[in-house]
Amino acid sequence: MKGLSSTKPLPIGTLARTAGVKVPTIRYYEQIGLMNAAPRTESNRRTYGANDVRRLKFIRHARDLGFEIEEIRQLLALAGEPERPCADADAIARRHLGDIDGRIARLTALRGEIARMVDCGGHGSIGQCRVIEVLADHDLCDHAHH
Repeated sequence: MKGLSSTKPLPIGTLARTAGVKVPTIRYYEQIGLMNAAPRTESNRRTYGANDVRRLKFIRHARDLGFEIEEIRQLLALAGEPERPCADADAIARRHLGDIDGRIARLTALRGEIARMVDCGGHGSIGQCRVIEVLADHDLCDHAHH
């Protein structure tokens, strides 16, 4: 990692900038145990090393990909056992992919419903507005998404 020395401790602000997260996020990850509690200086400031940078970047990337905190906790535990088979990490990623596919299907159905409302509306006054009618009476929705 360019500019990071494994012997020189980093303050929390430098860690935050390096990993692309906010300082309160690091404190939160420490609080919930995703990050180890940082050693403190004599003036009680947190200090971090290169391993902390790698771990925080792993967490941030996993969060960017939508993994939940508990999934990240499991993946971090697996990462700490390099000889273990990859099947467990693969299973976590496959479950996450299934969740994403489910969300995409729900959003696609939602998009279709909203598009139908908009396509039929937009003319006349609010008294004849299809968007308002459909929102007021769920039976007017296309029930294909249920």
